[in-house]
Formats: sequence, C-alpha cells, structure tokens
Amino acid sequence: MPSNTSSSTTPSDDSRKEDLRQQALHYHAYPTAGKIGVALTKPADSVEDLALAYSPGVAEPVREIAQDINNVYKYTGKGNMVAVISNGTAILGLGNLGPLASKPVMEGKALLFKRFAGLDSIDIEVKHRTIDEFVDTVANIADTFGGINLEDIKAPDCFEIERRLIERCDVPVFHDDQHGTAIVTAAGMLNAIELQGKELSESKIVCLGAGAAAIACMELLIKCGAQREKIYMLDRKGVIHTRREDLNEHKKLFANNTDKRTLEDVIDGADLFLGVSGPDLLPADALKLMADKPVVFACSNPDPEIKPELAHAVRDDLIMGTGRSDYPNQVNNVICFPFIFRGALDVRASEINDEMKLAAVEAIRQLAKEPVPEEVKKAAGVTDLEFSMEYIIPKPMDPRLLPRVAKAVAQAAVDSGVARIDMPKNYMA
Repeated sequence: MPSNTSSSTTPSDDSRKEDLRQQALHYHAYPTAGKIGVALTKPADSVEDLALAYSPGVAEPVREIAQDINNVYKYTGKGNMVAVISNGTAILGLGNLGPLASKPVMEGKALLFKRFAGLDSIDIEVKHRTIDEFVDTVANIADTFGGINLEDIKAPDCFEIERRLIERCDVPVFHDDQHGTAIVTAAGMLNAIELQGKELSESKIVCLGAGAAAIACMELLIKCGAQREKIYMLDRKGVIHTRREDLNEHKKLFANNTDKRTLEDVIDGADLFLGVSGPDLLPADALKLMADKPVVFACSNPDPEIKPELAHAVRDDLIMGTGRSDYPNQVNNVICFPFIFRGALDVRASEINDEMKLAAVEAIRQLAKEPVPEEVKKAAGVTDLEFSMEYIIPKPMDPRLLPRVAKAVAQAAVDSGVARIDMPKNYMA
C-alpha cells in the first residue's frame, strides 16, 4: 500500500476546520449536554395516571407477560427499541480511544435511528478486558431491546463478537460498520457499473483496505455476482496473496494466487476501486492505469483516498463516490441502517440475514433510478437530479427510503423464514 502523504492546507482550510470544531462542540454542549433524552409516551399528570403507570396498575402487564412472553411487545417499548453498543476500539477514523470517547458517536447513531425511522434508541458503552466479557455483557441485556446495533469495534474482534452474539441473542444483531457500509456500497457500485455498461461478474475489483468494512463490502459484492478470484485486496503490507503467512482467517478468504504485490500492479486494468483505508492513498498515476470507464469509491473520511477534483482531472470517464456530503454520490450508512432495523423489528425478525441485506441493496439501487421529488432536490441544494454518473445513490434525506427499504427488508424476513409475525396489512403504504 502506498505511504500516506499529507497535503498542505491553506489558512482558509484551517479556519474552516476550526469553525466546524467550535460549532460541533457548541452543538453537543448546549442548550443541553448530549443529543438524546427520554420522552414519556403516556400521561403522568395525576394520581390516577401514576397508579396506572406504576403501583398498583403496572402489575397487570407484568402478569400478562409472565403468562406469555410475547406480550412484552404489546405492553412495553421493546419492539421499537434499538441498543447502539460499542467498546470504543475503532471510533470513526480516530482509533481506540476507549468506551466513553465513543459516546458522542453512539448518541449520534441513536439520533439517526429516531430521525429517519422513528425508532427509539439508547447508547451503551462497554468496558471490558476480553471478547468473552463483552459478549457476555451484551448477551445478558439483549432481551431488553428489539435489536442490537454494534458500532466502532476494531477488526478482527468485531467478526467474532458479532458471530457469537448472533448465536446467543434472540433479537437481530447487526454490525453497521460492516454491513451498513457494504449494503450502500453494493447498491451504488451496481448502479455505477450499469451506467458504465459493464457486468459485475466480469469486473476486476481492487479493494484498498482490509478491515471490517472492506471485507464485508467484498463479501456482499460476491453475493451480488462478483467473482472472488477477480478481487485484489490490499492492507498496509500490500497485496493479500496466498504466500503471505501473516493473514488472519478473514483476510485469507481474499488471498489471491498472484505474483502482483503493489497497488500499481493490481490496479492496472481494474474496473472497480474501493477505498476504505486512508487519505491520499490512491495516486493519480495509479488511477490512470484503470480500465476504460472505471468506478472509484474513495470512502476514507473526512479525506478520501483521492480527491474528486484530482480524480476527474485525470479521468473524464469515471464514476466516483466518496463518504462526504459535499460531493456527489455519498456512500452514507444512514441510507440503510435505520430502515433495515425498522423492517426487521416490524416483523420481529430473529436475525438480519443475507436475504434481507440483498433486499435492501436492491431497494436502494432501484430508488436512485426513479424521478426525484422536489423536496429532495431542495434539501440537496440542487435544481436537477436524475439517475446519472453524479447520482447513483439516493440522498439521505429522501423520505422514500423508509417505506421502500423497510418494506423490502420486512418482506425478505418473512420470505426467508426469520420473521415471527406476518407483514402488517398495508405496511408502509
């Protein structure tokens, strides 16, 4: 992998970053510290209200739940509650800063669940010494919630943690850094290669980065039709190949039998590039080596593997996506995770399986092909928006995402046999 070269910033860049820093700190501190709170859903203004809310009235739903555990969905908020859980070992691009440092991010995730899907959510930060301790903690409290969203947990621990929790928990467990990223990436890439006149099964793919998101993205692309032998993955030591002896079990799945060792070696003639690594790691000269009509997703945040301005200056035939909102084609997890949980909880799914993930991919990519409502254009600050090289992924503020993705996921849960109840009549109509 190329070395990370930092680019110089102008005073205006420094000023903008400092302005953003101060605005972000003020936003989180005032008028009330934090981003989430607890709201009452029932009246509590009179003695009669309190008698129903607590003693003695609360005993009645307790008895009903004791007789039939499924009544917990009827008499409590479990069915509309998601826990956002982290140990703070991989916070954004900042690294292992500890559980409490992850709390602003987890609160932010809870905010997004409520804002986009109407789901109540609470953040939980776990301090532990071993994977066993973390898994035990989460598994022992999981029944409180309708679903578990894991977040900002380092690789390879996140793979083992998610696997064990899926086995032990009776509610859906979803590591969004893996699967949310993969779902939006797959939807965008499928649309991009369609516009470029290519087939995923025939495409040569280069993935710069080999962490949780990278591996999940490639695995989902394979389920969408990509060929494993045509994928070249790189970590900090270069190409992941079969003669390396330092690979964990997850990287070994992408060990290519090749003599190629560098990014420049493998990117020659590549159709798709996915970057989930770090800033400025895709040189312009390497981009020039890609096949005609390439697709480049440079998703390192806040600074991508190659700046869009440079990429478009080098190649006028590419489709590009980034993780940033100030460029076209933002690869943003909020396009899927609130709606996946909405659909899963609404049919009381026991898990979020591959069928549900693929249904989300298809719902997202098809929505991008439809005429865009004026309210979405206005929110995006544009006057024209249609399926094209600069619009392959729906905008996060598109209100159609909730009914489309949630319904597709819920139906896939029913069809694949993991739903505990049928689809509600006129669901998301």
